[in-house]
Amino acid sequence: MSAPAPSPLAIVDAEPLPRQEEVLTDAALAFVAELHRRFTPRRDELLARRAERRAEIARTSTLDFLPETAAIRADDSWRVAPAPAALNDRRVEITGPTDRKMTINALNSGARVWLADFEDASAPTWENVVLGQLNLSDAYTRNIDFTDERTGKSYALRPNEELATVVMRPRGWHLDERHLVDADGRPVPGAFVDFGLYFFHNARRLLDLGKGPYFYLPKTESHLEARLWNEVFVFAQDYVGIPQGTIRATVLIETITAAYEMEEILYELRDHASGLNAGRWDYLFSIVKNFRDGGARFVLPDRNAVTMTAPFMRAYTELLVRTCHKRGAHAIGGMAAFIPSRKDPEVNKVAFEKVRADKDREANDGFDGSWVAHPDLVPIAMESFDRVLGDKPNQKDRLREDVHVEAADLIAIDSLDAKPTYAGLVNAVQVGIRYIEAWLRGLGAVAIFNLMEDAATAEISRSQIWQWINAGVEFENGDKATPELARKVAAEELDAIRKEIGEEAFAAGHWQEAHDLLLKVALDEDYADFLTLPAYQQLRG
Repeated sequence: MSAPAPSPLAIVDAEPLPRQEEVLTDAALAFVAELHRRFTPRRDELLARRAERRAEIARTSTLDFLPETAAIRADDSWRVAPAPAALNDRRVEITGPTDRKMTINALNSGARVWLADFEDASAPTWENVVLGQLNLSDAYTRNIDFTDERTGKSYALRPNEELATVVMRPRGWHLDERHLVDADGRPVPGAFVDFGLYFFHNARRLLDLGKGPYFYLPKTESHLEARLWNEVFVFAQDYVGIPQGTIRATVLIETITAAYEMEEILYELRDHASGLNAGRWDYLFSIVKNFRDGGARFVLPDRNAVTMTAPFMRAYTELLVRTCHKRGAHAIGGMAAFIPSRKDPEVNKVAFEKVRADKDREANDGFDGSWVAHPDLVPIAMESFDRVLGDKPNQKDRLREDVHVEAADLIAIDSLDAKPTYAGLVNAVQVGIRYIEAWLRGLGAVAIFNLMEDAATAEISRSQIWQWINAGVEFENGDKATPELARKVAAEELDAIRKEIGEEAFAAGHWQEAHDLLLKVALDEDYADFLTLPAYQQLRG
Protein backbone atom coordinates (compact mmCIF):
# COMPACT_ATOMS: atom_id res chain seq x y z
CA MET A 1 0.00 0.00 0.00
CA SER A 2 2.93 2.31 -0.59
CA ALA A 3 2.01 5.52 -2.37
CA PRO A 4 3.39 9.04 -2.73
CA ALA A 5 2.66 11.24 0.27
CA PRO A 6 -0.68 12.87 -0.56
CA SER A 7 -1.60 16.47 0.01
CA PRO A 8 -3.33 16.59 3.38
CA LEU A 9 -7.10 16.95 3.36
CA ALA A 10 -8.93 19.13 5.84
CA ILE A 11 -12.52 18.79 7.07
CA VAL A 12 -14.10 22.26 6.98
CA ASP A 13 -17.39 23.81 8.14
CA ALA A 14 -18.68 20.50 9.49
CA GLU A 15 -20.01 19.67 12.94
CA PRO A 16 -18.45 16.50 14.44
CA LEU A 17 -20.57 13.39 13.91
CA PRO A 18 -20.92 10.32 16.12
CA ARG A 19 -18.35 7.66 15.17
CA GLN A 20 -17.00 9.74 12.28
CA GLU A 21 -13.47 8.71 13.27
CA GLU A 22 -14.30 5.17 12.09
CA VAL A 23 -14.93 6.48 8.56
CA LEU A 24 -12.56 9.45 8.34
CA THR A 25 -9.39 7.60 9.34
CA ASP A 26 -5.99 8.99 8.39
CA ALA A 27 -5.40 6.03 6.06
CA ALA A 28 -8.78 6.39 4.32
CA LEU A 29 -8.33 10.15 3.86
CA ALA A 30 -4.80 9.57 2.49
CA PHE A 31 -6.33 7.29 -0.14
CA VAL A 32 -9.01 9.85 -1.05
CA ALA A 33 -6.32 12.55 -1.22
CA GLU A 34 -4.30 10.42 -3.64
CA LEU A 35 -7.35 9.87 -5.86
CA HIS A 36 -7.89 13.63 -5.84
CA ARG A 37 -4.24 14.41 -6.65
CA ARG A 38 -3.98 11.93 -9.50
CA PHE A 39 -7.37 12.16 -11.16
CA THR A 40 -9.12 15.48 -10.45
CA PRO A 41 -7.19 17.33 -13.20
CA ARG A 42 -8.50 14.85 -15.77
CA ARG A 43 -12.00 15.13 -14.28
CA ASP A 44 -11.80 18.88 -14.82
CA GLU A 45 -10.78 18.43 -18.47
CA LEU A 46 -13.72 16.09 -19.05
CA LEU A 47 -16.19 18.57 -17.52
CA ALA A 48 -14.83 21.23 -19.88
CA ARG A 49 -15.26 18.77 -22.76
CA ARG A 50 -18.94 18.37 -21.81
CA ALA A 51 -19.45 22.10 -22.31
CA GLU A 52 -17.71 21.99 -25.71
CA ARG A 53 -19.88 19.09 -26.84
CA ARG A 54 -23.05 20.84 -25.68
CA ALA A 55 -22.06 23.88 -27.74
CA GLU A 56 -21.57 21.65 -30.78
CA ILE A 57 -25.06 20.12 -30.28
CA ALA A 58 -26.51 23.63 -30.00
CA ARG A 59 -24.89 24.46 -33.35
CA THR A 60 -25.93 21.28 -35.23
CA SER A 61 -29.07 19.99 -33.40
CA THR A 62 -27.92 16.45 -34.02
CA LEU A 63 -25.82 13.57 -32.67
CA ASP A 64 -24.24 10.55 -34.33
CA PHE A 65 -22.24 7.47 -33.46
CA LEU A 66 -18.55 8.38 -33.25
CA PRO A 67 -16.54 7.80 -36.44
CA GLU A 68 -13.27 7.63 -34.48
CA THR A 69 -14.44 4.57 -32.52
CA ALA A 70 -16.06 2.69 -35.41
CA ALA A 71 -13.39 -0.04 -35.19
CA ILE A 72 -14.38 -0.87 -31.60
CA ARG A 73 -18.03 -1.24 -32.61
CA ALA A 74 -17.10 -3.33 -35.65
CA ASP A 75 -14.83 -5.72 -33.72
CA ASP A 76 -17.06 -8.63 -32.69
CA SER A 77 -14.32 -10.42 -30.74
CA TRP A 78 -14.23 -8.53 -27.44
CA ARG A 79 -16.41 -9.15 -24.37
CA VAL A 80 -16.60 -7.73 -20.89
CA ALA A 81 -15.27 -9.88 -18.04
CA PRO A 82 -17.61 -12.68 -16.89
CA ALA A 83 -19.94 -11.66 -14.06
CA PRO A 84 -18.93 -12.69 -10.54
CA ALA A 85 -21.38 -15.08 -8.87
CA ALA A 86 -22.87 -12.35 -6.66
CA LEU A 87 -23.80 -10.28 -9.75
CA ASN A 88 -24.84 -13.01 -12.16
CA ASP A 89 -28.54 -12.91 -11.22
CA ARG A 90 -29.83 -9.34 -11.02
CA ARG A 91 -33.48 -9.88 -11.89
CA VAL A 92 -34.78 -7.33 -9.36
CA GLU A 93 -32.87 -4.41 -7.90
CA ILE A 94 -34.15 -2.00 -5.25
CA THR A 95 -32.83 1.55 -5.00
CA GLY A 96 -32.61 3.98 -2.11
CA PRO A 97 -30.47 6.15 0.17
CA THR A 98 -28.13 4.76 2.83
CA ASP A 99 -29.87 5.88 6.03
CA ARG A 100 -29.98 3.19 8.71
CA LYS A 101 -33.60 2.07 8.28
CA MET A 102 -33.34 1.95 4.46
CA THR A 103 -30.08 0.00 4.67
CA ILE A 104 -31.78 -2.76 6.66
CA ASN A 105 -35.01 -2.75 4.67
CA ALA A 106 -33.27 -2.78 1.29
CA LEU A 107 -30.92 -5.60 2.25
CA ASN A 108 -33.91 -7.57 3.59
CA SER A 109 -36.23 -6.73 0.67
CA GLY A 110 -35.88 -9.95 -1.31
CA ALA A 111 -34.34 -8.05 -4.23
CA ARG A 112 -31.15 -9.56 -5.65
CA VAL A 113 -29.35 -6.18 -5.63
CA TRP A 114 -29.59 -2.98 -3.61
CA LEU A 115 -28.40 0.20 -5.29
CA ALA A 116 -27.06 1.99 -2.20
CA ASP A 117 -27.33 5.56 -3.35
CA PHE A 118 -25.07 8.49 -2.47
CA GLU A 119 -26.24 10.34 -5.58
CA ASP A 120 -29.77 11.20 -6.78
CA ALA A 121 -31.59 9.63 -3.81
CA SER A 122 -29.37 11.33 -1.24
CA ALA A 123 -29.02 15.01 -0.40
CA PRO A 124 -25.25 15.39 0.24
CA THR A 125 -25.27 16.77 3.77
CA TRP A 126 -22.05 15.88 5.59
CA GLU A 127 -24.14 13.68 7.89
CA ASN A 128 -25.58 11.72 4.95
CA VAL A 129 -22.15 11.38 3.32
CA VAL A 130 -20.33 10.12 6.43
CA LEU A 131 -23.04 8.19 8.28
CA GLY A 132 -24.15 6.55 5.04
CA GLN A 133 -20.65 5.05 4.82
CA LEU A 134 -20.86 3.97 8.45
CA ASN A 135 -24.22 2.25 7.88
CA LEU A 136 -22.83 0.17 5.02
CA SER A 137 -19.77 -0.87 7.01
CA ASP A 138 -22.01 -1.74 9.97
CA ALA A 139 -24.21 -3.84 7.69
CA TYR A 140 -21.23 -5.85 6.43
CA THR A 141 -20.08 -6.51 9.99
CA ARG A 142 -23.71 -7.15 11.09
CA ASN A 143 -23.40 -4.34 13.61
CA ILE A 144 -26.64 -2.67 12.56
CA ASP A 145 -30.18 -2.43 13.88
CA PHE A 146 -32.79 0.30 14.02
CA THR A 147 -35.81 1.17 16.15
CA ASP A 148 -38.32 3.67 14.81
CA GLU A 149 -38.92 6.20 17.60
CA ARG A 150 -42.38 7.03 16.25
CA THR A 151 -43.76 3.50 15.91
CA GLY A 152 -41.46 1.54 18.23
CA LYS A 153 -40.89 -0.99 15.43
CA SER A 154 -37.47 -2.64 15.36
CA TYR A 155 -35.48 -3.63 12.28
CA ALA A 156 -32.65 -6.18 12.04
CA LEU A 157 -30.82 -8.00 9.26
CA ARG A 158 -31.85 -11.40 7.97
CA PRO A 159 -29.17 -14.10 7.56
CA ASN A 160 -26.35 -13.15 5.14
CA GLU A 161 -27.47 -15.56 2.43
CA GLU A 162 -30.87 -13.79 2.23
CA LEU A 163 -29.45 -10.26 1.83
CA ALA A 164 -29.29 -8.27 -1.40
CA THR A 165 -25.90 -7.69 -3.00
CA VAL A 166 -24.88 -4.03 -2.66
CA VAL A 167 -24.00 -1.98 -5.73
CA MET A 168 -23.02 1.46 -4.46
CA ARG A 169 -23.61 4.65 -6.47
CA PRO A 170 -21.20 7.55 -5.79
CA ARG A 171 -21.93 11.12 -6.80
CA GLY A 172 -21.47 12.17 -10.43
CA TRP A 173 -18.33 13.83 -11.79
CA HIS A 174 -19.87 17.31 -11.61
CA LEU A 175 -20.44 17.44 -7.83
CA ASP A 176 -17.77 18.53 -5.34
CA GLU A 177 -17.64 17.86 -1.59
CA ARG A 178 -17.26 21.26 0.08
CA HIS A 179 -16.50 19.79 3.52
CA LEU A 180 -13.32 18.04 2.39
CA VAL A 181 -10.62 20.26 0.87
CA ASP A 182 -6.95 19.94 -0.09
CA ALA A 183 -4.06 22.13 1.06
CA ASP A 184 -5.02 24.79 -1.48
CA GLY A 185 -8.60 24.89 -0.17
CA ARG A 186 -9.93 23.13 -3.24
CA PRO A 187 -12.87 20.76 -2.62
CA VAL A 188 -12.45 17.08 -3.47
CA PRO A 189 -14.89 15.73 -6.11
CA GLY A 190 -17.77 13.97 -4.38
CA ALA A 191 -17.21 10.92 -6.62
CA PHE A 192 -13.77 10.38 -5.10
CA VAL A 193 -15.02 10.92 -1.54
CA ASP A 194 -17.88 8.41 -1.92
CA PHE A 195 -15.96 5.83 -3.94
CA GLY A 196 -12.76 6.25 -1.95
CA LEU A 197 -14.17 5.88 1.56
CA TYR A 198 -16.39 2.96 0.56
CA PHE A 199 -13.72 1.09 -1.37
CA PHE A 200 -10.97 1.63 1.20
CA HIS A 201 -13.03 0.39 4.14
CA ASN A 202 -15.00 -2.39 2.47
CA ALA A 203 -13.14 -3.94 -0.49
CA ARG A 204 -11.45 -6.72 1.52
CA ARG A 205 -14.43 -7.10 3.83
CA LEU A 206 -16.69 -7.74 0.84
CA LEU A 207 -14.28 -10.28 -0.66
CA ASP A 208 -14.39 -12.17 2.65
CA LEU A 209 -18.20 -12.24 2.32
CA GLY A 210 -17.94 -13.78 -1.16
CA LYS A 211 -18.86 -10.54 -2.89
CA GLY A 212 -16.88 -7.49 -3.96
CA PRO A 213 -16.79 -3.72 -4.34
CA TYR A 214 -19.48 -3.12 -6.96
CA PHE A 215 -20.49 0.31 -8.27
CA TYR A 216 -23.12 2.10 -10.34
CA LEU A 217 -21.59 4.98 -12.30
CA PRO A 218 -24.01 7.92 -12.78
CA LYS A 219 -24.31 10.79 -15.26
CA THR A 220 -21.61 9.42 -17.59
CA GLU A 221 -21.58 11.41 -20.84
CA SER A 222 -18.83 9.72 -22.86
CA HIS A 223 -16.50 6.74 -23.14
CA LEU A 224 -13.66 9.03 -22.07
CA GLU A 225 -15.39 9.51 -18.72
CA ALA A 226 -15.70 5.74 -18.43
CA ARG A 227 -11.97 5.49 -19.21
CA LEU A 228 -11.21 7.77 -16.27
CA TRP A 229 -13.23 5.52 -13.95
CA ASN A 230 -11.30 2.53 -15.27
CA GLU A 231 -8.02 4.25 -14.46
CA VAL A 232 -9.33 4.98 -10.95
CA PHE A 233 -10.27 1.30 -10.51
CA VAL A 234 -6.86 0.03 -11.66
CA PHE A 235 -5.08 2.38 -9.27
CA ALA A 236 -7.40 1.63 -6.35
CA GLN A 237 -7.05 -2.15 -6.63
CA ASP A 238 -3.24 -1.88 -6.71
CA TYR A 239 -3.29 0.55 -3.76
CA VAL A 240 -5.06 -1.87 -1.41
CA GLY A 241 -3.51 -4.99 -2.93
CA ILE A 242 -6.48 -6.82 -4.37
CA PRO A 243 -6.60 -8.48 -7.83
CA GLN A 244 -7.35 -6.42 -10.93
CA GLY A 245 -10.93 -7.00 -12.06
CA THR A 246 -12.28 -7.32 -8.51
CA ILE A 247 -14.21 -4.06 -8.91
CA ARG A 248 -17.30 -4.29 -11.11
CA ALA A 249 -19.18 -1.29 -12.48
CA THR A 250 -22.60 -0.89 -14.04
CA VAL A 251 -22.92 2.32 -16.03
CA LEU A 252 -26.18 4.23 -16.10
CA ILE A 253 -26.97 5.21 -19.67
CA GLU A 254 -28.91 8.25 -18.52
CA THR A 255 -27.51 10.88 -20.86
CA ILE A 256 -28.32 11.19 -24.54
CA THR A 257 -24.63 11.46 -25.49
CA ALA A 258 -23.79 8.20 -23.67
CA ALA A 259 -26.53 6.44 -25.66
CA TYR A 260 -24.36 6.95 -28.76
CA GLU A 261 -21.30 5.44 -27.01
CA MET A 262 -22.64 2.36 -25.22
CA GLU A 263 -20.25 -0.11 -26.82
CA GLU A 264 -17.28 2.20 -26.29
CA ILE A 265 -18.22 2.65 -22.61
CA LEU A 266 -18.29 -1.11 -22.11
CA TYR A 267 -15.00 -1.42 -24.00
CA GLU A 268 -13.22 1.12 -21.78
CA LEU A 269 -14.41 -0.70 -18.65
CA ARG A 270 -14.29 -4.20 -20.09
CA ASP A 271 -12.19 -5.75 -17.29
CA HIS A 272 -14.46 -4.10 -14.70
CA ALA A 273 -17.81 -3.81 -16.51
CA SER A 274 -20.88 -5.74 -15.43
CA GLY A 275 -23.65 -4.01 -17.34
CA LEU A 276 -25.58 -0.95 -18.44
CA ASN A 277 -28.78 0.48 -16.99
CA ALA A 278 -31.56 2.43 -18.68
CA GLY A 279 -32.13 5.47 -16.42
CA ARG A 280 -35.33 7.05 -17.72
CA TRP A 281 -35.76 10.39 -15.97
CA ASP A 282 -32.18 11.60 -16.23
CA TYR A 283 -32.19 10.49 -19.86
CA LEU A 284 -35.16 12.75 -20.63
CA PHE A 285 -33.54 15.56 -18.64
CA SER A 286 -30.37 15.12 -20.72
CA ILE A 287 -32.35 15.34 -23.98
CA VAL A 288 -33.91 18.63 -22.88
CA LYS A 289 -30.58 19.97 -21.62
CA ASN A 290 -28.66 19.16 -24.79
CA PHE A 291 -31.35 20.06 -27.34
CA ARG A 292 -32.99 22.89 -25.41
CA ASP A 293 -32.46 25.34 -28.25
CA GLY A 294 -33.25 22.87 -31.03
CA GLY A 295 -36.76 24.15 -31.72
CA ALA A 296 -40.22 22.59 -31.66
CA ARG A 297 -39.17 19.11 -32.79
CA PHE A 298 -37.27 18.55 -29.52
CA VAL A 299 -40.05 19.72 -27.17
CA LEU A 300 -41.08 16.91 -24.83
CA PRO A 301 -44.69 16.52 -23.66
CA ASP A 302 -45.62 16.03 -19.97
CA ARG A 303 -43.10 13.68 -18.38
CA ASN A 304 -45.76 11.07 -17.57
CA ALA A 305 -46.79 11.02 -21.25
CA VAL A 306 -43.29 9.89 -22.26
CA THR A 307 -43.61 6.19 -21.61
CA MET A 308 -41.02 3.56 -22.42
CA THR A 309 -43.09 2.61 -25.48
CA ALA A 310 -42.41 5.98 -27.14
CA PRO A 311 -40.47 5.24 -30.36
CA PHE A 312 -37.30 7.10 -29.34
CA MET A 313 -37.34 5.43 -25.89
CA ARG A 314 -37.86 2.01 -27.50
CA ALA A 315 -34.86 2.70 -29.72
CA TYR A 316 -32.76 3.56 -26.65
CA THR A 317 -33.75 0.53 -24.56
CA GLU A 318 -33.59 -2.01 -27.38
CA LEU A 319 -30.16 -0.75 -28.44
CA LEU A 320 -29.05 -1.05 -24.82
CA VAL A 321 -30.15 -4.69 -24.57
CA ARG A 322 -28.58 -5.57 -27.91
CA THR A 323 -25.31 -3.82 -27.01
CA CYS A 324 -25.04 -5.45 -23.59
CA HIS A 325 -25.76 -8.97 -24.76
CA LYS A 326 -23.45 -8.66 -27.76
CA ARG A 327 -20.64 -7.90 -25.29
CA GLY A 328 -21.62 -10.32 -22.50
CA ALA A 329 -22.92 -7.65 -20.11
CA HIS A 330 -26.14 -7.40 -18.10
CA ALA A 331 -28.89 -5.09 -19.35
CA ILE A 332 -30.80 -3.58 -16.42
CA GLY A 333 -34.17 -1.90 -16.94
CA GLY A 334 -35.70 1.25 -15.53
CA MET A 335 -37.37 2.32 -12.32
CA ALA A 336 -40.84 1.45 -11.08
CA ALA A 337 -41.26 4.53 -8.90
CA PHE A 338 -44.76 3.85 -7.53
CA ILE A 339 -45.12 3.97 -3.72
CA PRO A 340 -48.02 1.81 -2.49
CA SER A 341 -50.72 3.57 -0.48
CA ARG A 342 -51.77 2.16 2.88
CA LYS A 343 -55.09 4.00 2.50
CA ASP A 344 -56.21 3.48 -1.09
CA PRO A 345 -56.33 -0.09 -2.42
CA GLU A 346 -57.89 1.10 -5.69
CA VAL A 347 -54.88 3.34 -6.40
CA ASN A 348 -52.63 0.37 -5.64
CA LYS A 349 -54.56 -1.96 -7.92
CA VAL A 350 -54.23 0.33 -10.95
CA ALA A 351 -50.57 1.13 -10.22
CA PHE A 352 -49.58 -2.49 -9.63
CA GLU A 353 -51.00 -3.41 -13.04
CA LYS A 354 -48.93 -0.65 -14.66
CA VAL A 355 -45.80 -1.85 -12.85
CA ARG A 356 -46.50 -5.44 -13.90
CA ALA A 357 -46.97 -4.42 -17.55
CA ASP A 358 -43.75 -2.38 -17.45
CA LYS A 359 -41.71 -5.25 -15.98
CA ASP A 360 -43.30 -7.81 -18.32
CA ARG A 361 -42.27 -5.62 -21.27
CA GLU A 362 -38.69 -5.34 -20.01
CA ALA A 363 -38.35 -9.06 -19.34
CA ASN A 364 -39.81 -9.90 -22.76
CA ASP A 365 -37.50 -7.37 -24.46
CA GLY A 366 -34.44 -9.17 -23.09
CA PHE A 367 -33.50 -7.19 -20.01
CA ASP A 368 -31.78 -9.23 -17.31
CA GLY A 369 -33.29 -7.28 -14.42
CA SER A 370 -35.02 -4.07 -13.43
CA TRP A 371 -35.39 -1.47 -10.68
CA VAL A 372 -38.07 -0.83 -8.06
CA ALA A 373 -38.27 1.93 -5.44
CA HIS A 374 -40.30 0.11 -2.77
CA PRO A 375 -40.09 -3.38 -1.17
CA ASP A 376 -43.77 -4.06 -1.96
CA LEU A 377 -42.90 -3.94 -5.68
CA VAL A 378 -40.15 -6.57 -5.43
CA PRO A 379 -42.54 -9.57 -5.75
CA ILE A 380 -44.31 -8.02 -8.76
CA ALA A 381 -41.06 -7.41 -10.64
CA MET A 382 -39.71 -10.79 -9.55
CA GLU A 383 -42.75 -12.55 -10.98
CA SER A 384 -42.28 -10.84 -14.37
CA PHE A 385 -38.64 -11.90 -14.62
CA ASP A 386 -39.19 -15.37 -13.12
CA ARG A 387 -41.74 -16.04 -15.83
CA VAL A 388 -39.20 -15.30 -18.57
CA LEU A 389 -35.96 -16.45 -16.93
CA GLY A 390 -37.15 -19.50 -15.01
CA ASP A 391 -34.06 -21.00 -13.36
CA LYS A 392 -31.64 -19.10 -15.62
CA PRO A 393 -29.73 -16.27 -13.85
CA ASN A 394 -30.07 -13.95 -16.87
CA GLN A 395 -30.88 -13.97 -20.58
CA LYS A 396 -27.61 -12.69 -22.02
CA ASP A 397 -27.90 -15.44 -24.61
CA ARG A 398 -30.74 -13.43 -26.25
CA LEU A 399 -28.64 -11.38 -28.63
CA ARG A 400 -31.51 -9.32 -30.09
CA GLU A 401 -29.92 -9.33 -33.53
CA ASP A 402 -33.31 -8.23 -34.84
CA VAL A 403 -32.67 -4.74 -33.40
CA HIS A 404 -31.38 -2.09 -35.81
CA VAL A 405 -31.23 1.45 -34.45
CA GLU A 406 -30.11 4.41 -36.55
CA ALA A 407 -28.58 7.53 -35.02
CA ALA A 408 -31.67 9.59 -35.84
CA ASP A 409 -33.99 7.13 -34.06
CA LEU A 410 -32.58 8.08 -30.64
CA ILE A 411 -33.55 11.74 -31.03
CA ALA A 412 -36.83 11.35 -32.94
CA ILE A 413 -38.68 13.25 -30.22
CA ASP A 414 -41.25 14.51 -32.72
CA SER A 415 -42.45 10.94 -33.30
CA LEU A 416 -44.64 11.44 -30.20
CA ASP A 417 -48.22 12.60 -30.67
CA ALA A 418 -48.57 13.85 -27.06
CA LYS A 419 -48.20 17.58 -26.38
CA PRO A 420 -47.38 19.58 -23.24
CA THR A 421 -50.47 20.36 -21.14
CA TYR A 422 -51.36 22.93 -18.54
CA ALA A 423 -51.80 20.09 -16.01
CA GLY A 424 -48.27 18.98 -16.90
CA LEU A 425 -46.95 22.45 -16.05
CA VAL A 426 -48.79 22.40 -12.72
CA ASN A 427 -47.40 18.95 -11.91
CA ALA A 428 -43.85 20.01 -12.79
CA VAL A 429 -44.13 22.99 -10.43
CA GLN A 430 -45.68 20.88 -7.65
CA VAL A 431 -43.04 18.16 -7.84
CA GLY A 432 -40.23 20.70 -8.19
CA ILE A 433 -41.17 22.74 -5.11
CA ARG A 434 -41.99 19.74 -2.92
CA TYR A 435 -38.87 17.83 -3.88
CA ILE A 436 -36.45 20.76 -3.52
CA GLU A 437 -37.90 21.61 -0.09
CA ALA A 438 -37.26 18.05 1.12
CA TRP A 439 -33.77 18.05 -0.43
CA LEU A 440 -32.90 21.23 1.47
CA ARG A 441 -33.90 19.35 4.65
CA GLY A 442 -31.45 16.59 3.76
CA LEU A 443 -33.85 14.12 2.12
CA GLY A 444 -32.96 12.89 -1.36
CA ALA A 445 -35.71 10.31 -1.96
CA VAL A 446 -39.21 11.67 -1.35
CA ALA A 447 -42.68 10.19 -1.85
CA ILE A 448 -44.82 12.77 -3.72
CA PHE A 449 -48.27 11.88 -5.07
CA ASN A 450 -47.55 8.14 -4.63
CA LEU A 451 -44.31 8.28 -6.63
CA MET A 452 -40.76 8.11 -5.30
CA GLU A 453 -39.11 11.27 -6.56
CA ASP A 454 -35.38 11.93 -6.56
CA ALA A 455 -33.06 14.54 -8.05
CA ALA A 456 -33.58 13.13 -11.55
CA THR A 457 -37.34 13.70 -11.48
CA ALA A 458 -36.83 17.22 -10.12
CA GLU A 459 -34.39 17.86 -12.98
CA ILE A 460 -36.90 16.83 -15.64
CA SER A 461 -39.59 18.95 -13.94
CA ARG A 462 -37.60 22.18 -13.97
CA SER A 463 -36.13 21.43 -17.41
CA GLN A 464 -39.57 21.02 -18.94
CA ILE A 465 -40.74 24.33 -17.49
CA TRP A 466 -37.62 25.96 -18.98
CA GLN A 467 -38.06 24.25 -22.36
CA TRP A 468 -41.78 24.99 -22.71
CA ILE A 469 -41.28 28.67 -21.92
CA ASN A 470 -38.33 29.04 -24.27
CA ALA A 471 -40.16 27.20 -27.06
CA GLY A 472 -43.27 29.37 -26.60
CA VAL A 473 -45.53 26.34 -26.06
CA GLU A 474 -49.28 26.97 -26.09
CA PHE A 475 -51.31 24.66 -23.85
CA GLU A 476 -54.66 23.09 -24.70
CA ASN A 477 -56.48 25.66 -22.55
CA GLY A 478 -55.09 28.55 -24.61
CA ASP A 479 -52.52 29.64 -22.00
CA LYS A 480 -49.02 30.22 -23.31
CA ALA A 481 -45.96 29.02 -21.35
CA THR A 482 -44.39 32.22 -20.02
CA PRO A 483 -42.34 33.18 -16.96
CA GLU A 484 -45.43 35.00 -15.64
CA LEU A 485 -47.57 31.86 -15.90
CA ALA A 486 -44.90 29.76 -14.14
CA ARG A 487 -44.70 32.33 -11.34
CA LYS A 488 -48.50 32.35 -11.00
CA VAL A 489 -48.68 28.52 -10.80
CA ALA A 490 -45.79 28.46 -8.30
CA ALA A 491 -47.46 31.08 -6.08
CA GLU A 492 -50.70 29.08 -6.12
CA GLU A 493 -48.83 25.90 -5.21
CA LEU A 494 -47.03 27.61 -2.32
CA ASP A 495 -50.39 28.84 -1.05
CA ALA A 496 -51.91 25.37 -1.38
CA ILE A 497 -49.01 23.81 0.56
CA ARG A 498 -49.45 26.37 3.36
CA LYS A 499 -53.14 25.45 3.66
CA GLU A 500 -52.40 21.73 3.40
CA ILE A 501 -49.75 21.51 6.16
CA GLY A 502 -50.61 24.52 8.35
CA GLU A 503 -48.72 27.69 9.19
CA GLU A 504 -46.46 26.14 11.83
CA ALA A 505 -45.16 23.32 9.60
CA PHE A 506 -44.87 25.72 6.68
CA ALA A 507 -42.75 28.14 8.70
CA ALA A 508 -40.54 25.29 9.94
CA GLY A 509 -39.78 24.11 6.39
CA HIS A 510 -37.83 25.53 3.44
CA TRP A 511 -40.85 26.21 1.26
CA GLN A 512 -40.14 29.78 0.16
CA GLU A 513 -36.51 28.88 -0.49
CA ALA A 514 -37.59 25.88 -2.60
CA HIS A 515 -40.10 27.99 -4.53
CA ASP A 516 -37.48 30.64 -5.28
CA LEU A 517 -34.84 28.10 -6.32
CA LEU A 518 -37.21 26.25 -8.65
CA LEU A 519 -38.15 29.50 -10.39
CA LYS A 520 -34.50 30.50 -10.65
CA VAL A 521 -33.40 27.27 -12.38
CA ALA A 522 -36.58 27.09 -14.47
CA LEU A 523 -36.64 30.72 -15.64
CA ASP A 524 -33.02 31.88 -15.83
CA GLU A 525 -31.91 32.48 -19.40
CA ASP A 526 -28.57 30.92 -18.45
CA TYR A 527 -29.66 27.28 -17.97
CA ALA A 528 -27.92 25.67 -14.95
CA ASP A 529 -26.35 22.34 -15.95
CA PHE A 530 -27.60 20.68 -12.76
CA LEU A 531 -30.23 21.82 -10.27
CA THR A 532 -28.14 20.31 -7.46
CA LEU A 533 -25.26 22.75 -8.05
CA PRO A 534 -27.11 25.93 -6.92
CA ALA A 535 -29.14 23.85 -4.44
CA TYR A 536 -25.94 22.59 -2.78
CA GLN A 537 -24.98 26.19 -1.99
CA GLN A 538 -28.18 26.44 0.09
CA LEU A 539 -27.95 23.00 1.72
CA ARG A 540 -27.20 23.24 5.42
CA GLY A 541 -25.02 20.63 7.09
